Amino acid sequence: MPDRRPVVNPADDRRRWQALGVGLVAAFMTLLDVSIVNVAVPSIERALHAGPSDLQWVLSGYALTFGLILVPAGRFGDARGRRNAFVLGVALFTVTSALAGLAQSPTWLVAARLLQGAAAGVVNPQVAGLIQQLFRGAERGRAFGLLGATIGVSTAVGPLLGGLLIQLGGEAHGWRWVFFVNVPVGIVAVLLGWRLVPARPTGQPDRHKLDPVGVLLLGVGVTLLLLPLVQRQQWPGPWKWALIPAGLVVLAGFGLWERRYARHQPPLFDLRLFRLRSYSLGALIGLIYFGGFTAIFFIFTLYLQNGLGSSALVAGLAITPFALGSALTATLGGRVVNRFGRPLVGIGLLMVLVGLCAVDLVLRGSPHGSVPLLTAVPLLLAGLGSGLVITPNQTLTLSEVPVPQAGSAAGMLQTGQRIGSAAGIAGVGALFFSSLASNGGQWSAAFRHSLVLAIGIIALALIAAAVDIALNHRRHPSSAPPARR
Repeated sequence: MPDRRPVVNPADDRRRWQALGVGLVAAFMTLLDVSIVNVAVPSIERALHAGPSDLQWVLSGYALTFGLILVPAGRFGDARGRRNAFVLGVALFTVTSALAGLAQSPTWLVAARLLQGAAAGVVNPQVAGLIQQLFRGAERGRAFGLLGATIGVSTAVGPLLGGLLIQLGGEAHGWRWVFFVNVPVGIVAVLLGWRLVPARPTGQPDRHKLDPVGVLLLGVGVTLLLLPLVQRQQWPGPWKWALIPAGLVVLAGFGLWERRYARHQPPLFDLRLFRLRSYSLGALIGLIYFGGFTAIFFIFTLYLQNGLGSSALVAGLAITPFALGSALTATLGGRVVNRFGRPLVGIGLLMVLVGLCAVDLVLRGSPHGSVPLLTAVPLLLAGLGSGLVITPNQTLTLSEVPVPQAGSAAGMLQTGQRIGSAAGIAGVGALFFSSLASNGGQWSAAFRHSLVLAIGIIALALIAAAVDIALNHRRHPSSAPPARR
C-alpha cells in the first residue's frame, strides 16, 4: 500500500521540535523555582534577617501568583498568539530572578518572588498550548512525554540543585545563585523563543475582549482558596479557614458569569470542557495526585535536614532516585499512552503507592543505616510510577480539547495542580508538625504518620482513575483505549 502519511517539510519539522525544546527549558526553569528555594531558606534567614512570615511568603508567594495567572495567560496566548506571551513571560521571569538575587531586604525579596511567580504563570500554559498546536497523534504523546519528564524532574531535583549552588557559593551568598542561575538561561530562551515560537495562533487571531470580569472573579476565588493554605502557620486561629468556603462561593459566581458571558463572546474559560470526561476526570486526578506527591518532598526534606541534621546537598541527593525514575518513564509514557490509555495512569499510581509503602516499611522503628540509602530503591520505584502518571494523564486530559482553547484548558489544569499542591502540603504538613509535638519530637514517627496521609491522598487519585477505566470499559467493552480511537 502507498504511504498515506502527510509529507512534512524537514526544516519545518526540525523547527517544531526546536520550539518545543525552548519551551521545555523555560518550563523547567519556572517549575524548578517552586522547590529549589526550600533548601535556601536557612541562608536567606541569616543573610537578610528575615522573620518566619517573610520566609513563608518567599516560598508560598511564588506558588500563589503562579496559580493566579495561569488561566488568563493561557487565554491570552490562545487569542493573541503564544510567542508574545511566552517571550514576555520569560523576559519578566529573567528580570525578577535577577532582582531576587540582588535583594537587600526581606520585603525586596518577597516582592521579587511575587512577580517571579506571576511570570512563571504566563510561561507555562503557552508550552502546553504549543504542543497542542504543533503536534498530532503519536507525536503529541512524545511531546507531552518530554513535558512530563520536565515537570517530574524539575519538581524533584530542585533541592539537589539548590544544595549544590549553596555549597558552591557559600552560606553567605550561595542562596543568591539559586536565583542568578536563571538569568543566562532566560536570556537565551527569550532570543530563541522570539525566533522559533509561532507568532500567531491557529486560524485568525481572536480580537474579542479577554473577559476582565472573569479574570477578576477567578483571581479572587483562587486567592481566597490559596491564602489560608500558604499562610497556615503564620495566621493563628481557625478564622482563616473561613476564606475557603468564601473562595468556593466566588468560584461558583465565576462559573455563572462564564456561562452568561459565553453567549456573546469567547469566555476566559469554556466550562463546556468539563463535559469531556477525559478533561474533567483527568483534571481531578491531577489535582489529587499533586496534593499527595509534592507534599512528600516537603516533609522528607524537613525530616532529613531538621530531624537527622543532614545538609541541603544530602537532602537533595536523597530525592534524586525519584527524579531519575520519573524522567525515565515520563518519556516512555508519552510514547505509549495512545496504546494503553487511562490504564497506564492506573498502573503508575499503583507503582507510586507500592514504592511509598515500602518507604514506610524500611523506616519503621529505628532504621539501621543511612536513610537516603534505605529509601533509594523505594523512591526509585515511586518515581518510575510517577512518570507514568503525570505525562499520560496530561496527554489524555488535553486530548479532546480544541486547539483554540488549548492554552486556557492547560492553564486551568495547572491551576488545579497548584491548588492541590498547596492543599496537600498544608494538610500533610499540619499532621507532620502535630505528630512531632505529640510524640516528643520523634522525627521518624512524625514523618511516617504524615507519609501515610500522603499515601491515602494518592490512593484517592487511583480510585478516580479506576472509575474512568471502568466507565470506558462499560461504554466500549471490546474496543481500543479512547486515546487511540
